[in-house]
Amino acid sequence: MPRAVVAATLAAAVPLLAACGGKDNSADVVAGKQLFVSKCGSCHTLARAGTKGTQGPNLDEAFQQSLQEGFGRSAVKGIVHKQILYPNRKKGEGGVMPAKLVEGDQALDVAAYVASVTGRTGQDTGLLASAVKKAGGGKTTEKNGVISVPADPTGQLAYVYSAVAATPGAVTVQMPNRSGTPHDIVIDGLGKGPVTPKGVSSFKASLDSGKTYTYYCSVPGHREAGMEGKITVQ
Repeated sequence: MPRAVVAATLAAAVPLLAACGGKDNSADVVAGKQLFVSKCGSCHTLARAGTKGTQGPNLDEAFQQSLQEGFGRSAVKGIVHKQILYPNRKKGEGGVMPAKLVEGDQALDVAAYVASVTGRTGQDTGLLASAVKKAGGGKTTEKNGVISVPADPTGQLAYVYSAVAATPGAVTVQMPNRSGTPHDIVIDGLGKGPVTPKGVSSFKASLDSGKTYTYYCSVPGHREAGMEGKITVQ
């Protein structure tokens, strides 16, 4: 959302925030972080959450000016909560955030977490620091002519494995995806599986001895966020 729209919406919302003030104090920000990463992180950048999505607004930047102008984080929470339930959208627009990805207390938890960390430097501490397991970084091997590299099941922009050991010859490269976030798997010059939010993206290829291949997700912003890995052929 543009910063000017954020500022105007914040100003309009401030008088209404007292009605939900009691819940502000009881929101579960640990659950909020977990939900944000799994439901929202594929589209939004939020440094403290470790997410790098680019399809939606950068949430560290979106509220920066308003916070500098004196709007409190409780006001930011109110706006985030409203946007979760009723996203701004125009008729005919594509790629807009669907309404009510989370609802009820969960929506309030996500809004409370985002409001508490947006624009802040450093790292989350305490229970928040360990609330979300870091995605990716694992290693695997080809098995019976199949290279299987699942997408992270929580929706984070990562493959479960970032390194694969393989043997020369014909293989099927596949990416099982249970996350609901659209992903694919691509090796330039060898093949590209279809983009799928749930299912398996795959293609057949032939690997040469002694070569290293890079696989990645071609959905805009996903490779840039770190969704890639290497296949080493021995």
